[in-house]
Amino acid sequence: MGIWAAVTTRGRCQLFLRFLATPAASYPTLRKARYFTSLSRSHNRRTFRSLTPLIHTWRTNIPGHFQSSAVVFPIVQKSRACFSNMSSGDRRESLSLVEFNLSSSSILKIQKEDITRWFVDGFSDAIVNPANVRMLGGGGADGAIHRAAGPQLKEACYKVPEVQPGVRCPTGEARITLGFMLPASHVIHTVGPIYDLDNNPEASLKNAYRNSLRVAKDNNIQYIAFPAISCGVYRYPLEEAAAIAISTVKEFGGDFKEVHFVLFSDNIYDVWVKKANEIVGQ
Repeated sequence: MGIWAAVTTRGRCQLFLRFLATPAASYPTLRKARYFTSLSRSHNRRTFRSLTPLIHTWRTNIPGHFQSSAVVFPIVQKSRACFSNMSSGDRRESLSLVEFNLSSSSILKIQKEDITRWFVDGFSDAIVNPANVRMLGGGGADGAIHRAAGPQLKEACYKVPEVQPGVRCPTGEARITLGFMLPASHVIHTVGPIYDLDNNPEASLKNAYRNSLRVAKDNNIQYIAFPAISCGVYRYPLEEAAAIAISTVKEFGGDFKEVHFVLFSDNIYDVWVKKANEIVGQ
């Protein structure tokens, strides 16, 4: 069975990968191949399209010659600079992306994007879902992530044990599931504080970020993307939330290749970039 990918950027760059595998039935751990096609470019004059298969594998079960991520994802490993900035498969004319060095081996990236479309390699990447304690979906980013992931995500969340009736993930804690139909391989669910109701919202928000990073590290995640936790209906002040988020991420600077903040609104993005300049500098 042939698996192929093509990336075309304004008709100037073409990159092809093809490798042969035996019939898919013999590879039960190759979970899915996701393909994305973009919309037409501005003024309908040029079209940007990408077809990117994301092949999810489990190292413990697949044949030996497929155990290396460098074999399974050579197109990503050799072209990450191209893919990371167009992770949704639908790149804008001008994508706002700012980078900071967290350490000699780790980069912080802040960008305006839809987090449900974010990914890096589809293998060791995870998005963070600002969930509620029930972990069964809700409004805002939580609902959008559940819709994009498909019904399997809700089924997986049902299987997370309740620590008390109706509570699978208390405020400040984190849980992990697969990403299912999302381009990212995993979802880390965390519950941020409701600013006006939490007795210590600063500690709860810091715990939400810190425990998400710990869960990611424990599960060999190398690339993680956060939204602005608690900054929607939970009404956490943006300046305070950004300072907590970026300072907590800085503590884990040596543990990840890339940490992303994927922010949908302009005002949140602007505050995050400002705080990142203050805390980690250029």
